[in-house]
Amino acid sequence: MRKTLLTTGLALLLSSCGEVPDPRTPGVVEPEPPAPEPEPPPGMQRVEVSHARELRGVWVATVSRLDWPAAAALPPTEGRASLDKLVEELAALGFNALFFQVRPESDALYSSSLEPWSRFLSGTQGVDPGWDPLEYLLGAAHARGLEVHAWVNPYRGLASTTVVAAPGHVTKQLPDAAVTYNNAVVMNPGEPSVRQHVKAVVKDLLDHYDVDGLHFDDYFYPYPDSKSTPFPDDATYARYQEAGGTLAKGDWRRDNVNTLVREVMELIVAEHPHVRFGISPIGIWKNGEPVPGFDAYNAIACDAVTWMKEGWIDYLAPQLYWRESSKQAYSTLSTWWASHPRPGVHVFPGHAVHNLSAELQNWPLSEIRDQVSFTRGLRASNAQGDLHFRAKFILDDTKGVKALFRDELYGQPALPPAVLRPGSTVAPPEPFVTLEGHLAHVTNPRPLDTRFHLLYRETSPGKWKLERVVGGAQAVFEVDSGTWAVSDLGRGGAESQGVRFTVPPG
Repeated sequence: MRKTLLTTGLALLLSSCGEVPDPRTPGVVEPEPPAPEPEPPPGMQRVEVSHARELRGVWVATVSRLDWPAAAALPPTEGRASLDKLVEELAALGFNALFFQVRPESDALYSSSLEPWSRFLSGTQGVDPGWDPLEYLLGAAHARGLEVHAWVNPYRGLASTTVVAAPGHVTKQLPDAAVTYNNAVVMNPGEPSVRQHVKAVVKDLLDHYDVDGLHFDDYFYPYPDSKSTPFPDDATYARYQEAGGTLAKGDWRRDNVNTLVREVMELIVAEHPHVRFGISPIGIWKNGEPVPGFDAYNAIACDAVTWMKEGWIDYLAPQLYWRESSKQAYSTLSTWWASHPRPGVHVFPGHAVHNLSAELQNWPLSEIRDQVSFTRGLRASNAQGDLHFRAKFILDDTKGVKALFRDELYGQPALPPAVLRPGSTVAPPEPFVTLEGHLAHVTNPRPLDTRFHLLYRETSPGKWKLERVVGGAQAVFEVDSGTWAVSDLGRGGAESQGVRFTVPPG
């Protein structure tokens, strides 16, 4: 099903020296000025090509080293090799997007000017690991045709009260906003200084790293502890009231979270419009709406329906971690969520691959198959893809899940749908293709606007099948006899016209 790429400029560098070009992009990535579009060489012509888009994402958790890295203080060569292996394995299974946790506890798995290096890299918060995981992952994943979404936890200060925070950590910068609750430290969402800090972190991240998306998880106001102890923000709320605020406390909390979500989207629209922004809340909006369960709306101030209806996010990835046979049936929940977005907002349901484990809920493999198949039946409602939690359970081949993805669910390549926000996507011009025997050499006159090169085979007149996706400034595809087309994909997912060519037998 999936053919082997001979070379690309970037993949060749990966295999020959173990390094990738620096994907950091200082400042706003500006499109190159329009260049004259070259005419296809003799024997080639422009054609319209496309395929059924589908986001196929996997969460890669770094908190407590759940998925990556395998150990603290990996030497740079071992760290890079482990990321290469992770990317190669997930690409071979048909995934097209990695949701990589870059900020598990107000720290960084990248070179940040605002927050310390994560202890999950070195063992001690603030210690430089000697290399940049996000930088390397971007090059490795993009070369192999996978998007990278930066997964950020917005409010967690420290995952445990026993963690020694580095100098400059936000709990030391804003000590009055650092709240100890349920054996962890939470940055108080009601403090405007916390919101400003999160926005500054997002801006710094997007200014310097060419990620495809920004992703928030489900931690807003903290989940209640075992005794349902109220979160201690009475003093913050009292100051709000003294300043003239009139919202009830629950509405005020939701407004604090909503303001952060809205302002992050405003920042992305203004400065990085191609970046896809989304959130993965727990899968029930309110208890009883549409099924009984944890009341995220009231308990943790999570109003995901408003985010979708207002267009403050590009997608919602509700964590639908229940079996079809439960009271929280997957079909009921996914249908309900898919009915709520405004036009232009996608729904990408989250799936509990971890629950296949016998140590957890011991689901049958058929549960994942059936859920993904059900999502595909909701495409008319903008449910165009799925996210899977999490990488370790996939890479460990829990209950044979690798074959399910590789041979069945994701056997045919696909790319995520384009960002639907107006002005967020600009298609590059069609690529320039030259043939050398059975090698198709591909370049684009606007390389900075080009994320991936796509190779299609014509299966019948005017019908095209996507065969391969690679990144890099240029690509070389091996092609056998037949009719082919190559198109290019820009940041944000807009696709160019294809260039059609025929390879004769022999």
